[in-house]
Amino acid sequence: MSDRIDKSLTVFVSIENPEHDRCVDFFSREDGSYGFEEFRRDTEDGGQWTPVHYYSGVTYHSPADALNSARCVNWLVQVLTERPQLRTRIGLG
Repeated sequence: MSDRIDKSLTVFVSIENPEHDRCVDFFSREDGSYGFEEFRRDTEDGGQWTPVHYYSGVTYHSPADALNSARCVNWLVQVLTERPQLRTRIGLG
């Protein structure tokens, strides 16, 4: 996870796109809430993961709620279609 967001978040699933230059992290917070963030990795950033849309500020009551909202990340929908077992991992939080 990038050092540009809260270090107290516990990432339980990280999913990369086929090009390995984007990822979505699903995480839990100390207060029992959940969230997600999309990151990009570019050469000009030294290969460091950088938040893209700052979705991480939104709080969800369950991993499934976070997953439903994360469907706004277009490439993620395709990856989840190709690898449905990832949905189960996200749901387990």
